[in-house]
Amino acid sequence: MSDRRNLFNRVWDLHTVRTLPSGQSQLFIGWHLIHEVTSPQAFQMLRDRGLKVMFPERTLATVDHIIPTDNQARPFVDGLAEEMMSAIEKNCREFGVQLLDLNDDRQGIVHVVGPEQGLTQPGITLVCGDSHTSTHGAFGNISLGIGTSQVAHVLATQTLALNRPKVRRVCVTGELGPGVFAKDVTLHVIRKLGVQGGVGYAYEYAGPVFDRMTMEERMTVCNMSIEGGARCGYINPDETTVEYLRGRPLSPAGEEFERAAQWWLSLASGPDAEFDDEVTFAGEDIEPTVTWGINPGQSVGVTESLPQLDSCPADERKGIEEALAFMELNAGQPVRGVPIDVAFIGSCTNSRISDLREAAAVARGRKVAPNVRALVVPGSQLVRKQAQAEGLDEIFREAGFDWREAGCSMCLAMNPDRLSGREMCASSSNRNFKGRQGSPTGRTLLMSPAMVAAAAINGHVTDVRDILEPATV
Repeated sequence: MSDRRNLFNRVWDLHTVRTLPSGQSQLFIGWHLIHEVTSPQAFQMLRDRGLKVMFPERTLATVDHIIPTDNQARPFVDGLAEEMMSAIEKNCREFGVQLLDLNDDRQGIVHVVGPEQGLTQPGITLVCGDSHTSTHGAFGNISLGIGTSQVAHVLATQTLALNRPKVRRVCVTGELGPGVFAKDVTLHVIRKLGVQGGVGYAYEYAGPVFDRMTMEERMTVCNMSIEGGARCGYINPDETTVEYLRGRPLSPAGEEFERAAQWWLSLASGPDAEFDDEVTFAGEDIEPTVTWGINPGQSVGVTESLPQLDSCPADERKGIEEALAFMELNAGQPVRGVPIDVAFIGSCTNSRISDLREAAAVARGRKVAPNVRALVVPGSQLVRKQAQAEGLDEIFREAGFDWREAGCSMCLAMNPDRLSGREMCASSSNRNFKGRQGSPTGRTLLMSPAMVAAAAINGHVTDVRDILEPATV
């Protein structure tokens, strides 16, 4: 009898220690990633109970959220940031956890560092006190964001009590057109299924479009699973996965790697795998996509206009009215041409080397509009070093972008990179909530790195295809 389990349920079953009286599964956690924001209280919980970190060798810490990306001299100008930085240094020393600090050339955003080092592998369970831990599911595993009390529980026991979600297969067929990137695909899926559409589900992304994606593109898609309400998202491992991991510092080596690769590939959902739900989208229907509202589901294709209220379901109209009022946009207006004040390329969604290459292809030989403040923030010190080796930093600087050190930067309001007042920001990050980028009245338009670069050059939302492929428009 064939195994009809999908990858998610296979990995879940492999890591189940026992079924609890509550009906939850107690899962063994293979890797625990921590950073400076959600870990201080968790370590204090351990101290209060006289507990140790059960498997420090399965825990890795980095710093990313609060660190400045311009002046990194210690002590930091922001007293709270310095306090949190000092806390993670002390906690990692005391509990024997490896820390990638600012003096370590492997430091960077937690969801960039894990894959980069080969820590993130198919078939594992991985958690982090960060919403966008679903990024790691691009490798074919179960990767979950958790809260601070759960961080403490994993530190102390290396397990978690969890309800098993259902699994929805999200298939994208055909192929993408020029100027359409992984960010556009994930924004399209969230727009169609809704920001609550994935509640109670894990998403398996499948089909020709995902099969052709690089690992970095797959990470972008899985990163935003949480924005569609899903508990996590993943893509089945294939030869692309195997070749990405080959030779990474924490990957197996030699014959052990070949054995691991065979096992990784065997985990993929088979043709008879069962799912709780399946949806399909056509890749040809996806165009460069821009959010216009205050959640990631409020988006349109760049050639489209914002929704007319009378064409929207009655139960959505109040939220749409609120979003339009906050963004100071009008129902039915084209999204192309909306002016911006700030352009941000970075975040755990889009700060890898391929993201920077795509943006640099747009910026090369052009200048940022005089009224736009633009910055590029690599996702790790290794990405920064690679970009500089390729001369991407010079392309950005000559165009008028500010080239920064690695960190989370303007994705969220926990460091000096923030919006001011009513500034409108074209951002390659993952959330456009009110106040997300530092100003309570600041506004965010999510889009791909290439689209951000195009907006920075023209000073307003632009169809990147007008720059990259004029003949196709």
